[in-house]
Amino acid sequence: MNQKLRNGTIIEGSDKQERFLSALYGSAIGRLILKPLTAPAVSKAAGAFLSTRFSCMLIKPFIRSNHIDMTQFADEKYDSYNAFFSRRIKGGMRPIDMDPCHLISPCDSKLTVLPITADGHFTIKQTRYSVNSLLKDPGLASKYIGGQLLIFRLTVDDYHRYCYAADGIPEEPVKIPGILHTVNPVANDFFPIYKENAREFTRLRTKEFGNILIMEVGALLVGKIVNHPAISRVKRGQEKGYFQFGGSTVIMMLKKDVALIDTDILENSENGYETVVKMGEKIGVALPSAK
Repeated sequence: MNQKLRNGTIIEGSDKQERFLSALYGSAIGRLILKPLTAPAVSKAAGAFLSTRFSCMLIKPFIRSNHIDMTQFADEKYDSYNAFFSRRIKGGMRPIDMDPCHLISPCDSKLTVLPITADGHFTIKQTRYSVNSLLKDPGLASKYIGGQLLIFRLTVDDYHRYCYAADGIPEEPVKIPGILHTVNPVANDFFPIYKENAREFTRLRTKEFGNILIMEVGALLVGKIVNHPAISRVKRGQEKGYFQFGGSTVIMMLKKDVALIDTDILENSENGYETVVKMGEKIGVALPSAK
């Protein structure tokens, strides 16, 4: 998908991983290749390897191929590829908008905003969801009907740590395990592989934006969500957690009439563009009716 910077400049989408996975899921041969790759033992072994010192050999080629500007990040020696992937940014590189009435982006990403409807569907990492299937809780899902779904899509070149978008009191997190339903990989395209990525969500009770639902979606193969232990109260800009290798997605659900998302982001979403945003920058404002 093509993207737009906040100044309106259009840039070509260049997510190699997304294109690769789309090609695999989109063909019978690709699904044949995917079947052993998605076996739990293979995924676990791959994740374990990326946390060893032997995986360091992958770091420099990755930096070169994805044109990552390492001057933005803390100068340190990484003891594994996963340590590099979840690297910390230098202080001051992601200033946090501290106005309590401003909704901020929780991460560096490509943002799409969609209306939440009872029968609406959206795609996250090659998987089609409804709000019910995403949350696995119809009662909770119904509370967000009429609101807004914010999809923050991280690519492998993004900063993979994320923060809270507002001050508030977090509820206990809910974890939803990933599921892979395989079919005969040589079957026709009427019977594709169906999958659900592992995900976690937390509801954040805020004064300005009501109950925000925040969800992290892990990658199907080796991606891992690492959230910090919950505490009684959090501040905007406070680190919530990070992703290990795989490229991942952060989702926010807002109830009806609690926030006005910035016009450029809404227009871009309506026209099929993702908006490139950075962690801590303003993406919307609270409405007086929020509660």
